[in-house]
Amino acid sequence: MQTSNLLKLGSLLIFIGFAMVFLGMIFTAGTGQNDFGGLIMIGPIPIVFGTSPEITSSMLLLGLLILIVYLLIIKR
Repeated sequence: MQTSNLLKLGSLLIFIGFAMVFLGMIFTAGTGQNDFGGLIMIGPIPIVFGTSPEITSSMLLLGLLILIVYLLIIKR
């Protein structure tokens, strides 16, 4: 893949992430549900955290998915 294509893909993924956060704020406003979670990637190692077991496990699955994609890209 060319560098310009990767930059476009990265920008698109960032925009989609911001849109998902914005939509999540809209749909959960006023419900009293304030669960959150996060994922920090240090190199290929995912570090996850969350306020509930469901959120933490979904962040862990997301981290593992990103790790697998990272390893597949590195092997090329």
